Amino acid sequence: VCLSVRRLPVPRPSPLLRLMLSVIKKPVLLFANRIDIRQVLPHRSEYTLLLNNLENAIALDFHHNLELVFWSDVTLDRIMKANLNGSNVEEVVSTGLESPGGLAIDWIHDKLYWTDSGTSRIEVANLDGTQRKVLLWQNMEKPRAIALHPIEGYIYWTDWGNTPRIEYSNMDGSNRRVIADTHLFWPNGLTIDYAGRRMYWVDAKHHVIERADLDGRNRKAVISLPHPFAITVFEDSLYWTDWHTKSINSANKFTGKNQEIIRNKLHFPMDIHTLHPQRQPAGWNRCGTNNGGCSHLCLPSNKTYTCACPTGFKKMDHHSCANGLDKFLLFARRTDIRRISFDTEDMSDDVIPLADVRNAVALDWDAKDGYVYWTDVTTDSINRALWNGSKQEVVVDTSLESPAGLAIDWVTSKLYWTDAGTDRIEVSNADGSMRTVLIWENLDRPRDIVVDPIGGFMYWTDWGANPKIERAGMDASSRIVIISSNLTWPNGLAIDYETQRLYWADAGMKTIEFGNFDGSDRQVLIGSQLPHPFGLTVHDDKLYWTDWQSKSIQSADKLTGLGRHTLAENLENLMDIHMFHRHRDTVRNPCAVNNGGCSHLCLLAPAPKASSCACPTGINLQSDGKTCTSFLIFARRTDIRMVSLDIPYFADVVLAVNIYWSDSTLKKISRANFNGTEYEDIISTGLVTTDGLAVDARGRKIYWTDTGTNRIEAANLDGSMRKVLVWQNLDSPRAIALYHEMGYMYWTDWGEHAKLERSAMDGSDRVVLISNNLGWPNGLAIDMAGSQLLWADAHTERIEAADLNGQNRHTLVTPVQHPYGLTLLGPHIYWTDWQSRSIQRADKNTGANTITCLFYLTASLSPASLGFNKCGRRNGGCTHLCLPRPNGTSCACPTGILLKGDGRSCDDSPETYLVFSNRVSVRRISLDTNDHTDVHVPVPELHNVISLDYDSVDGKLYYTDVTLDVIRRANLDGSGMETVISQGLKTTDGLAVDWVSRNMYWTDTGRNTIEVARLDGTCRKVLVNNSLDEPRAIAVFPSKGFLFWTDWGHIAKIERSHLDGSDRKVLINTDLGWPNGLTLDYDTRRIFWVDAHLDRIESSDLNGKLRQILVSPVSHPFALTQVPLLLLPTVLTLSCQSLG
Repeated sequence: VCLSVRRLPVPRPSPLLRLMLSVIKKPVLLFANRIDIRQVLPHRSEYTLLLNNLENAIALDFHHNLELVFWSDVTLDRIMKANLNGSNVEEVVSTGLESPGGLAIDWIHDKLYWTDSGTSRIEVANLDGTQRKVLLWQNMEKPRAIALHPIEGYIYWTDWGNTPRIEYSNMDGSNRRVIADTHLFWPNGLTIDYAGRRMYWVDAKHHVIERADLDGRNRKAVISLPHPFAITVFEDSLYWTDWHTKSINSANKFTGKNQEIIRNKLHFPMDIHTLHPQRQPAGWNRCGTNNGGCSHLCLPSNKTYTCACPTGFKKMDHHSCANGLDKFLLFARRTDIRRISFDTEDMSDDVIPLADVRNAVALDWDAKDGYVYWTDVTTDSINRALWNGSKQEVVVDTSLESPAGLAIDWVTSKLYWTDAGTDRIEVSNADGSMRTVLIWENLDRPRDIVVDPIGGFMYWTDWGANPKIERAGMDASSRIVIISSNLTWPNGLAIDYETQRLYWADAGMKTIEFGNFDGSDRQVLIGSQLPHPFGLTVHDDKLYWTDWQSKSIQSADKLTGLGRHTLAENLENLMDIHMFHRHRDTVRNPCAVNNGGCSHLCLLAPAPKASSCACPTGINLQSDGKTCTSFLIFARRTDIRMVSLDIPYFADVVLAVNIYWSDSTLKKISRANFNGTEYEDIISTGLVTTDGLAVDARGRKIYWTDTGTNRIEAANLDGSMRKVLVWQNLDSPRAIALYHEMGYMYWTDWGEHAKLERSAMDGSDRVVLISNNLGWPNGLAIDMAGSQLLWADAHTERIEAADLNGQNRHTLVTPVQHPYGLTLLGPHIYWTDWQSRSIQRADKNTGANTITCLFYLTASLSPASLGFNKCGRRNGGCTHLCLPRPNGTSCACPTGILLKGDGRSCDDSPETYLVFSNRVSVRRISLDTNDHTDVHVPVPELHNVISLDYDSVDGKLYYTDVTLDVIRRANLDGSGMETVISQGLKTTDGLAVDWVSRNMYWTDTGRNTIEVARLDGTCRKVLVNNSLDEPRAIAVFPSKGFLFWTDWGHIAKIERSHLDGSDRKVLINTDLGWPNGLTLDYDTRRIFWVDAHLDRIESSDLNGKLRQILVSPVSHPFALTQVPLLLLPTVLTLSCQSLG
């Protein structure tokens, strides 16, 4: 098939011709149906699904020129957009929405307007959601429907609050007027008849459609209805949705007669629009081509335009806005973090666009870098982002249980926090590094915390059994209780440097009080009308606080408590509050020079010390008061930690080190550097349960066991050159240990016949060392100095030892409850115990002197050592993997690739292999080697790959993704991915490459078509589009010029045509169920197919004759391919296509 189209130049139509074309073009009704968005032709009742799997789509509108549809979802509280063909779904507005019930598109100035009855606002933004601005907020109750007249520069909306009304204003928010406020109850839908210069609206309570002039005059009822919701107009007809009848209806717009049901039995019809150029006529763009010279928003009004600024941003002159905010009130509201700008007069609260805020409680800020910090007590994490929501990151997310208080030392860039779950006060660098426990004794639900870098003190509230407010140096020195009486639930704390006062709010006493920094001269500032104060902050001459019960943010004079003012109300779940500003006093920093002489943490302290040094948790400060000691490393299920064995408190901290770990839940192996940077996953495919891991630090290799795949594998430290070493006769391999100098690896296996084995580090010379009296051999360690093996057995409750050949076996420690990890350090063995959740220690030679080092942990330990690398010189002469052996080294190739005859080099890929998909990945199985291990092909961005084929000429893999509805291709190594078909696909279940004519063919079950295009996606053509009912697999026979496909619709069949779609014939249409996979044997000229309903594999000649059953039964086969002398089927989730 040769596909080519010569495109002739088409002259641009004149305005008159465009008008004629628009009149000829039929209107389409676009409507939201809660769970989907559909299109329907008014007079034919034919409707098309545009978008499905939606949560609760309510309002919608479109942009005809840009071919976009916008909709709001009141369950997700999002505004979304997509192309009018349903592709490229994107979030437009995802924060600060509560009930966005109406939206409208300004198609001339490219703006998005919406109403929100939850926030009682009308807002505007660019079409991509940027430059968002609260346009109208005063005297708003429940704004609902909205319609625009960008030609005239007006915005119209309905409000069905306590005083239902219809209003309009200029599109910049000016000149607001009420045009109807009588005989209204639930004014829902609203539309404008641009040609007739009228507006129409529906009232669901009064069951009526009404109309009026655009200024509200000449109001008249048009139709009485059951429960109308939304309305649109086109030419002489009105169209509306009705909740009661679950239908779309039409009538004459002048008389209300000629009522007609367009479509009924709908799920839940909501908003509706007429999709036609006449509904968005051309008009004068007041902002021109340069955005009106505005730096941010250009908003039209009746005669001109206005330059406007995003919410909270100060307008600097007629055209320009400030690039940032100078001062704003920052507050948390559990699921979002908001700000109220003090740079503007409207004082509207604005949501900072952050991701995954679940339960924000405590806040603080640092103007130096512009960061906002918050704690989340649902995710048990401390997070930060820039004030505008960018650069969001998790700072601390381990060993937190209820981080309810947070404070930033802006002088030394330190982060302080309280944890009411662990009863600790901790500190770290602002990025979460160098974390240490400051106070861990005599704390009982510590709550808020503030720091005073000027005086070197920190203050915190504690509302346990004996509520109190305490003070200590910022290095935890000089701790004292300053307030301990007449307290119930001391919540927020605030420091006023000007008056040298400490303020606090007590939700139990319902007061706001203050005192001196030592607690003296205590006074009640506000003692009435405080239902439940929580957050508290001081700025300039004002005190600001949040109140849970009144759901408000209030302020008062900080000296007298008078002049109370409500800044915001009707805000649920209010938490902490702070004033962000850029005018903090400059403070002398004793840690600025050489980190105060400290090796790790330099903390501020009260005079006369000014500062002191501290170490990360688990590490002791040496006698010089400056330097920190070494530590022990261990792994828990969810993190990697370090601990010193001689610290005065039992606390541990997550360690960021140059270390490798496996995660059996995420099914990956990862690594990170010592300072916590450069975290990366090095193995993320083909893992099931990686219970054992060992790093050959000298040979620069990583080894692991997998009890799910029953394999032992090795790779370079970056995960490359991965190879299966042992795969036969394994039954739950667990711990693994390496002895590089001897060239041995040892592992435990606790399958049906538990054993301890050894082999060379290349997998050869395998031998069972111990196979009797073993239960669950978990931990394994090598005592190189003592030439002995040590292992822990959780079933026999023993720690045992033997020499390196498995002889001289003896028990070291018994009983031990449930030992898991095991390691050696100096003269001791250390092990983790699942039952006691502790780390324990004993003498490695005698097992004596057993002690418990640390409680409340579940861990596995491993040592590391360095020395001579057997493969260090020119990688042992190997091109790929060099693996140690007892008497030297051996060269090896990655899994599936044969070592060449020289014993040193490998090819880049196998000679013969299968390629298949399992929806979210593409994998290959080499037929060159005996292990038949599947290897991941790193093709990116896979969602649901169903069919694939390959082109042997260019070495390309072609595949379909039915979630993205695309056809893509990539190199056979996974690189160079590109999309070749991106539009007009629904469910592409079959794909075949004609490697001779350089075309590709595919079946589309959703559209019931068979199509063809060049391999680059050009010259696309529909070959077959009739009498198809779920076409599935497809195959080509280029030398014979044939195309074959299966169809498992109502009458299952296998068909054939020429490669151009001509001479179509049904080959087989009897005794078929679900004919899935299809492949051809080009040598014997036979067809092979799998039937997933009849569970068998069959074949016939190319004419459908000489049919025979090859294999039966086969458990739900899906696809198959043919290799000389072999026929290889795959089960349900696999998609193999011909490789030869």
